[in-house]
Amino acid sequence: MAQAVRPNTTGSTGSLLATDGKPHPLQDTLLVVTLVFGVLAFITSMFHSLHLLSSWAGLVGILAGAYGQFISETTRERFGLIVGLGLSGVGFYLGLAHGGLFGGVV
Repeated sequence: MAQAVRPNTTGSTGSLLATDGKPHPLQDTLLVVTLVFGVLAFITSMFHSLHLLSSWAGLVGILAGAYGQFISETTRERFGLIVGLGLSGVGFYLGLAHGGLFGGVV
């Protein structure tokens, strides 16, 4: 167990949310967009009359999260993106069940 004796020289704390010490503005933006749209989609999916908002917010969250996963570089980004993708997916599918993306409009 040589790694237990060796000091951590990467500058990270070794936790799940450790980064590589470099800025990732695009990835962080996609992380925030995915989380915001995921929370919005999840909360609005609980109301039947807000199916348009929940389904579109969920779709945007899924697309942003999928691209974010494709270009993510750290565990912190991937962890947040998975949480946002899960919330977006639940909101999207419940929004579809309540009326869909164009329910009653088209």
